[in-house]
Amino acid sequence: MIFIRNAVFLPPQIDPMQKWFDYMASFPGVTLSPHFEKNSFRVNKKIWVTWDEKNQRLCVKLKPEEQDVFCTMSGGKVYAVPNAWGKQGWTFIEPLSLEKHFLTDILNESFKTVASPKLWNLIPVPPF
Repeated sequence: MIFIRNAVFLPPQIDPMQKWFDYMASFPGVTLSPHFEKNSFRVNKKIWVTWDEKNQRLCVKLKPEEQDVFCTMSGGKVYAVPNAWGKQGWTFIEPLSLEKHFLTDILNESFKTVASPKLWNLIPVPPF
């Protein structure tokens, strides 16, 4: 749908996270369900990613050594959850401030942390 404002054609507002939701939902075996006030993406009934719309932040499960690498490389845009969950690899991500390839790498590694190895080769190629 095209909106007209003062005789100028403007495209509708598009949620910048929608393409990422579509991408995450396309991973093999992934289902979506609520997790408290957040949306969760699950594989084999385990949470893989949550989206906190209020804070515009993703939370993923990484191996602690991967968490260290991504946190160090991100310039503060990827950081451990500040409690015991963070010590187990749960990691906050500010997705709208990261480069696409960096966020894709984090999501892929997180998926491998939660999913069975037989699904790893089925990780989709991002469409962007």
